[in-house]
Amino acid sequence: MRRPSLVVPVGNIAVGGQNPIVIQSMASVSTMATETAVAQAKRILDAGAGIVRYTAQGVKEAQNLAHIRAGLDAMGYRQPLVADIHFNPHAADAALDTVEKVRINPGNFVDTRNHTGDWTAEEFDRYHLLVQERFGAFVDKAKRLGRTIRIGVNHGSLSERMVQRYGDTPEGMVQSCLEFLDVCVAHEFDRIIISMKSSNTIVMTEAVRLLERRLREGGYPPYPFHLGVTEAGEGEDGRIKSAVGIGALLADGLGDTIRVSLSEEPEYEVPVAFALRDYMMQRQDCNMDTDDMPDAEAYQRLCAPGRQDTFVVNGLVGGGCKPCVVTRQPVMECDGEPQPDFYFDGCTLTDPHSGKSITTYTWDATQELSDNDVNTLRQNPEMVILLSADGANPVAEWRLGYARLRRKEIKQPIILCHRYRNVSADEYRLFAAADAGSILLDGWANGLMLEADMPNATAVETVTQLAILQASRLRMSKTEYISCPSCGRTLYDIQTTIAKIKAATSHLKGLKIGIMGCIVNGPGEMADADYGYVGGSPGTIDLYKQRECVRRGIPEAQAVQELITLIKQNNDWQSSEN
Repeated sequence: MRRPSLVVPVGNIAVGGQNPIVIQSMASVSTMATETAVAQAKRILDAGAGIVRYTAQGVKEAQNLAHIRAGLDAMGYRQPLVADIHFNPHAADAALDTVEKVRINPGNFVDTRNHTGDWTAEEFDRYHLLVQERFGAFVDKAKRLGRTIRIGVNHGSLSERMVQRYGDTPEGMVQSCLEFLDVCVAHEFDRIIISMKSSNTIVMTEAVRLLERRLREGGYPPYPFHLGVTEAGEGEDGRIKSAVGIGALLADGLGDTIRVSLSEEPEYEVPVAFALRDYMMQRQDCNMDTDDMPDAEAYQRLCAPGRQDTFVVNGLVGGGCKPCVVTRQPVMECDGEPQPDFYFDGCTLTDPHSGKSITTYTWDATQELSDNDVNTLRQNPEMVILLSADGANPVAEWRLGYARLRRKEIKQPIILCHRYRNVSADEYRLFAAADAGSILLDGWANGLMLEADMPNATAVETVTQLAILQASRLRMSKTEYISCPSCGRTLYDIQTTIAKIKAATSHLKGLKIGIMGCIVNGPGEMADADYGYVGGSPGTIDLYKQRECVRRGIPEAQAVQELITLIKQNNDWQSSEN
């Protein structure tokens, strides 16, 4: 059921309430290149987006948005524009004069860069008063002009002040948001949209869910939510990672506007967002004929933090074993082609490497557990449950099945099963990620058997299921690239650079590499990456080892090779022939 939220006007559209979820994207060109910026916005809007966002690093960029607005108006495009602000409240003030909505980042709206040392309680409170004063003036101007504000919290750019008090956590993100939200409430301003973003799908979904609960408990208005996974990457991996995070929240009825962030041309983001939105929204009227469906709070109590405990079967499935991937057919042997962990013959799971077999118990999640079901499972702890969801809302069916099993204290490992019919390979990847990601981020399920009705499906099923597990932060099966989608702040050609880095490092299984266009969110969003490649200044790159910048000012032409050298020096390099 969709969360009821305030209806917030953004220019000539409305976000929230029962309005359709609005799709948006962000320009990747310079905000000062007016003609190019207008042309790119036209492509984004022609793809169906309802909102276009531009970066505004300074006052001149914010002022130039007026020319972009005029250029679009002249062509008959009236959709609202958004200014994206970091570090520069003066640019935010100027943007209110030119566009319909301004996004501010609580992590850097009030400058704390001159502060050194630990934050005392007195200093923390002093900066709180600065937030009230500076942001309060901004809110008053937005209120006077009839503009909308997005309070956009990024995990990668939380202020040091908030991190020291609340940690680099969803709690820190929520507190950062509430500090600015309280200013809006004090100024009786409710044209607010909120986002809580991270490149980590677990952090992103936990932060949004925690904020939603705090708003309810604190008596705040139900402000609309903007959803997105930052630095998701490109290609199949970027789409799957976005679907895992955004899909999990849409399945909970959360979200009023979404942006799928891909390291590609921005108009390519739009159809992905529409496909994901439409797939998840078709189930809002799929009522399940049962009296024992847990409500949201009861279900969350079942999903305690961390992975759920289960028996371990044959040392292969459940407990602390890595989540497994199951297909009905083997993948054709091919160099470098990922293989499933088990083949299912309709009765047993077989490990192709060890030859070990595991007995399965297939159960339709919509059916009540009979006494015979319960007795069979209790008497056979070595069984693995194949939890089947065949209806239009597999997330709800899996959750119902899990709740029923938990109530009976059944602790066998569970493999999620669903067959996607009449879908393309792209749709299968997106839909499977949205459905299974919801459950995996809830903290349970020990494997996936997600089937697709299409020719030669087994290879697609295997690669997709492994990618879903990686996007859910549960199993690393290949190199992970945390790459930004590019914007007007980007200091080099993101797409070309990603291709070069992938060509050189895609064989480094399990390594995480951040590829960031600038330092605004870069070092923060790639904080759990092993290595980082970040635009430092025009024509130069900074390299990171985890959170530490280890080399600065490398000429761009040499930077990819220097990244490879850095990886080798830290003994993380593997031969591509291994």
